[in-house]
Amino acid sequence: MAICVGLQALFEGSTEDPNVPGLGLIKGKLDRFDDTNKAVPHIGWNSANSSSKSLYGLRPESKYYYVHSYKYPYVNGELESQGWTVATGSYGEETFVGAVAKGNILATQFHPEKSGVAGLKLIKSFLTGEGEKTLGQEVTGPAPTGGLTRRVIACLDVRTNDQGDLVVTKGDQYDVREKGEDRNVRNLGKPVEMAKKYYEQGADEVTFLNITSFRDCPLADLPMLEILRRTSETVFVPLTIGGGIRDTVDTDGTKVSALEIATMYFKSGADKVSIGSDAVLAAEEYYSGGHKLWGNTAIEQISKAYGNQAVVVSVDPKRVYVPKLDATRHNTIRTRFLGPKGEEYCWYACTIKGGRETRDMDVVELAQAVEAMGAGELLLNCIDCDGTNSGFDLELISQVKAAVRIPVIASSGAGNPAHFEEVFRETTTDAALGAGMFHRGEYTVQQSKTISPRQD
Repeated sequence: MAICVGLQALFEGSTEDPNVPGLGLIKGKLDRFDDTNKAVPHIGWNSANSSSKSLYGLRPESKYYYVHSYKYPYVNGELESQGWTVATGSYGEETFVGAVAKGNILATQFHPEKSGVAGLKLIKSFLTGEGEKTLGQEVTGPAPTGGLTRRVIACLDVRTNDQGDLVVTKGDQYDVREKGEDRNVRNLGKPVEMAKKYYEQGADEVTFLNITSFRDCPLADLPMLEILRRTSETVFVPLTIGGGIRDTVDTDGTKVSALEIATMYFKSGADKVSIGSDAVLAAEEYYSGGHKLWGNTAIEQISKAYGNQAVVVSVDPKRVYVPKLDATRHNTIRTRFLGPKGEEYCWYACTIKGGRETRDMDVVELAQAVEAMGAGELLLNCIDCDGTNSGFDLELISQVKAAVRIPVIASSGAGNPAHFEEVFRETTTDAALGAGMFHRGEYTVQQSKTISPRQD
């Protein structure tokens, strides 16, 4: 069985690196998705349609998790003439090979181990041999559901509380402490249990944001590593981990690179790592150095080793109001949310250190810099909307989506399922993230998916 790049390796090669040959078991070479009118990498839940032929239990009405920038374009009858049974996916106007099988060989472009129940059924069909027995037989079933869906992601902010327990919390404009005299850290539940609950509710992904530094803890014993290991035992959708992905020094004085820390997270079950403040500092160096890439940033190192789809940059911007459009060098928009002095214009300043420090860089500058460095996705927060339950900042999301060609995740402000419907209707965001509304039990993930337009 071959998964993702495993399928790609069966072909003769790829434009990703023409100097590295594939195994050549299947004739043809892969090329990159066209990003003219869509985000690349192709990330999310999409179909694997096998026409009327049985292919290890793939169902046309099911969705499977893909994450890739390169694909083999599907040509009707081409691979079939070589004896392969083929399932296809579509992204925009492009149709690509989603899975192939011949005899006891099964290769998928998607990740069955991250595709929930549908993916587990496919793995079982392969391991038991049942899929091989029926391979290629005529089958009937529902019509294919087609194309990429837009993801609903559950996010868990994790930190130690005042009693030393690792808990899920939620901030109000990044303040995670209660408003009363005690000012205790909000304790909304246990991370592993809550991640499993959201998976069972239908979350397309689960994101852990580690907002505790654990400075006195050896890196190999980081509590988040154990959380990832335990979560991976029961949660079969992609896991993202953010916080602490930077060059550091271990408690014994050993220097540890961001790449090594990311590797520990990946080996413990993470599929993606999220980089925050360090991305802003790296972007500042990128511009001060004349847009030159040196290959020494965490984004560059991790994306080179694991692919850009493994690197998410988490952005924490906030509005800065100005009296007119040309009052600043920054990328400015006209906003319907007037400033304290009635200002009609604003730009979004990037912050670091959990929103405590504002930098002289706007969100468009940051987004374009990290895209150039190799980031594969943006997690777009908004300090002004965080914890308000008033909906996503549609103006911010639209501005960033227009500036980059990588996927964008809308975050901050979701208070009810209608906010997901709104952001998917009014913007072209690739995914939307919720936290507090799920943690408090006011709504389930499935409710947010049901009301949201799911089809691109």
